[in-house]
Amino acid sequence: MSLIDLTILKDEPAEVYHAKANEYLSSHQLNEFMQCPFLYQKRRAGLIDTQEPSAFLIGRAAHTRILEGIEAYESQYAIGGPINPSTGKPYGNTTKKFLEWQEMQQKPVLPIEKAELIASLYSGVQMNRYACQLLENGKAEGVVRAEYCGLPCQIRIDWTNPELGIVDLKTCDNLTWFESDARRFGYQYQFAFYQNVLDQVIGRMVPVYIIAVEKQEPYRCGVWQVNSETLLLARAEIEAAIERLKVAKTSDQWSTGYEELRILNIA
Repeated sequence: MSLIDLTILKDEPAEVYHAKANEYLSSHQLNEFMQCPFLYQKRRAGLIDTQEPSAFLIGRAAHTRILEGIEAYESQYAIGGPINPSTGKPYGNTTKKFLEWQEMQQKPVLPIEKAELIASLYSGVQMNRYACQLLENGKAEGVVRAEYCGLPCQIRIDWTNPELGIVDLKTCDNLTWFESDARRFGYQYQFAFYQNVLDQVIGRMVPVYIIAVEKQEPYRCGVWQVNSETLLLARAEIEAAIERLKVAKTSDQWSTGYEELRILNIA
């Protein structure tokens, strides 16, 4: 018997999903609120430039290539660029020829060096047998919406394996430090949010796995199953944060988290 019926997952373009951010709470929004309610509210009010850093483009393209396949990748991104006939190599990214070509494309552009990086990330994932097992069967970028703790919420799961559970793909600079990075970025809150929103629909908690791959040589790939106790503790924290979010919305009071005098102890 499958853990997850894949038919509950909605097919939805990323731009449609993100357009619903004012209607549904996401894990990213909740994590931002937990870090700084004032920043959360300013972003929701449209007072902060939300221009996407170039690194995010690489991450999104890597997700498409690794999770959705070569056809989806090549249809969603313009790869390479015009070739200089005198050298037989692509024009540089800052040349007039390249910029003119880039303007003509109707989709995001990946210069040749970025496309080579994506290919290396894909190869790195393919070298890990546990990653291949997780990605052998399932669905990419499935959307689930449900009420959780009294608020409408939404999640967009990188990969859902019907037999094994939730799979999240991360790129990182150095796999050696990935576990400390995971704590620093609060990944446990993201995964607990995913697990609990999905639970509202399917009525069960499912395991959560992370596939992480380096963005530099030797493009190592590692796989982790998130500890169930970690997820349980994170659940308590996100549910407490959701209650604080409700209060903040009712009172329209948005703190920075640094209103009080603090004592600095440096050992």
